[in-house]
Amino acid sequence: MKQIIQSFKTGATILEDVPAPQVKRGAVLIQTTKSLVSLGTERMLVEFGKSNLISKAKQQPDKVKQVLDKIKTDGLVPTLEAVFNKLGEPLPLGYCNVGRVIAVGEGVTDFKVGDRVTSNGQHAEFVCVPQNLVAHIPDNVTDEEASFTVIGAIGLQGIRLLNPTLGETVVVTGLGLIGLITAQLLIANGCRVIGVDIDSAKLELAKQWGVVPFNPISDGDVVKFVEEQTNGVGADGVIITASAKTDEIVSQAARMSRKRGRIILVGVIGLNLSRAEFYEKELSFQVSCSYGPGRYDENYEQKGQDYPLAFVRWTEKRNFEAILQTISSGKLHVKEMISEVIPLQDYLKIYGEIGASKSIASILSYPDYEGKTPESLISLNKTSFEGKKGILGIIGAGNFTKMTMLPAFKNTGANLKYIASQGGVSGTAMAQKYAIANSTSDYKEILKDKEVDLVLNTTRHNLHASMTVEVLNAGKHAFVEKPLALNEQELQQVIEAYQKNNQTVTVGFNRRFSPHIEKMKSVLGNSPMNVIATMNAGAIPANVWVHDLKVGGGRIIGEACHFIDLITFLTGSKVKSVCMNAMGVNPEENTDNATILLKYENGSTGVINYFANGSKAYSKERVEVYSQERTIVMDNFRETKAYGFKGFSKLKTKLDKGHKNQFARLVQTVQNGGDPLIPFDEIVNTTRASFAAIESLKQGKWIDLS
Repeated sequence: MKQIIQSFKTGATILEDVPAPQVKRGAVLIQTTKSLVSLGTERMLVEFGKSNLISKAKQQPDKVKQVLDKIKTDGLVPTLEAVFNKLGEPLPLGYCNVGRVIAVGEGVTDFKVGDRVTSNGQHAEFVCVPQNLVAHIPDNVTDEEASFTVIGAIGLQGIRLLNPTLGETVVVTGLGLIGLITAQLLIANGCRVIGVDIDSAKLELAKQWGVVPFNPISDGDVVKFVEEQTNGVGADGVIITASAKTDEIVSQAARMSRKRGRIILVGVIGLNLSRAEFYEKELSFQVSCSYGPGRYDENYEQKGQDYPLAFVRWTEKRNFEAILQTISSGKLHVKEMISEVIPLQDYLKIYGEIGASKSIASILSYPDYEGKTPESLISLNKTSFEGKKGILGIIGAGNFTKMTMLPAFKNTGANLKYIASQGGVSGTAMAQKYAIANSTSDYKEILKDKEVDLVLNTTRHNLHASMTVEVLNAGKHAFVEKPLALNEQELQQVIEAYQKNNQTVTVGFNRRFSPHIEKMKSVLGNSPMNVIATMNAGAIPANVWVHDLKVGGGRIIGEACHFIDLITFLTGSKVKSVCMNAMGVNPEENTDNATILLKYENGSTGVINYFANGSKAYSKERVEVYSQERTIVMDNFRETKAYGFKGFSKLKTKLDKGHKNQFARLVQTVQNGGDPLIPFDEIVNTTRASFAAIESLKQGKWIDLS
């Protein structure tokens, strides 16, 4: 299918061939008929992409600080590689989509095939959208009109925050698409509206709907004008829908407001507020968040958990429905704002001149593919894999695949045949960059290909065990990023599949393959030892999926398992019992500030300090080993110092956590045969030790691994 994407690195806007998405649980698959180009938002993205690195840095000072912190801990070259990889990500454009439902995911009851719907889907021929971001279109509303739904909901949410009453005077600053819709909705709400913009055409259009127009270029001082229009009282409310870097807009809003007036920011402006201007009038100021309650809440948007209507009357979906009803009733006029309707293939007529465009609303029209089956697989090059060994398929195209895995495969002799990504865009971009033959949105295409020897899974943690079972049952070797499983039941299913099939399972415990850890192992020998591993993990917001016990399993199971495996490797023994203590009076099961104690079968002991409350400027990972009156310390996989060892005192490298070594050996093993990289019984022992750590926290005692 065709989809419009943009590069943050170059600013180029491209109509790309990508695999069509698969319908997933809780979502619907939509065949697009029309989509609205949000000229303000998309112009900003395109112009940001076209700006140079210095300009990008000035616009994102928080990101610059993150880069500087990363340079301190990881070094300059790895940090620059990460930055340029991030800039190279393709950005799918668009969020105002209209089309017809062609498939319904499991658990969806509100929609059926053939329904005409609007959603926040992208500019693509097919989109898969969660049900809480989709709304039915009334019969008397055209597809072109319905394409204004989502952007209309943005304006509506600003009005809901302002909470205007009949007869109030409200100023709308910026009469772009959102501003014009906002002005109309305020008039329908019984308000007197003053519209401020420098575009005379937009002012004239707004005037037709009853808006009092004001042009700052030709009409003088806007603050004095508002005072005159309100008999010296000032505006009851101001909604800022403009996009500008200046702080003058918010200053004007404060000066034109009455005492205890309300100011709502919907657009993007400079925000150096004058305390005096707000203090003297006791003004309230609030920033509006997109379409309404539910936005950026994964439970609402992705999992379909609606907010009870009695407690949250207007969610983002109910805002969509309200906009559609208002268009249907004739109280919101949108046809007059349509400047052009352009066929999808002529998209550059919009994006090529987007910086200078005077259009209010541009709509993309899509080919009528009635009855067409969306293609889930595209071939990017006709590579022959006949007679080759070590043919790989990758499931998952997230940050780990892009930033770590694919760069590590360079010069390993790997034959990369497939990459699967949910939406198709990220996987296709990586396939183009790393010469992968095929991009697909359906991972089962990889499983059914008899040429594929090894499948690598880098999806979210809750899919690791089930996909590993599928891979093994398909007769293929399995590599899965840690963790292998989130609970004992999942682990048992993997064990059974492993025992039934003559294939290997490798988990991405890469630290043991670092030259620093391998050197430590070689000089320490097999005597009992004390190992202390400290992970300065850094804080992750509580709403990130890693903390969700059903999706990520928490950071102890999901990440601290790395260090259980590392200590197992160093000691040459298996964990026999575990005890974990965590920070806080009543720590939660998904804690990420904990200390894990490990007893090993050979008498060795391990301590894992997994902390999320440290400084990012400090080293991220550190391992200390004490054995036979000798000590060896590894700092962040860049430097290792040894004390008391004959013939060895220091190893210094660039940051090397062992990924490249791990993947090179994995490819060799699949191509040439040989022992698995990590014995399967060690993988199982490490996985069970991570479960035991959580169980220990819950029970408050040591847990034995039987």
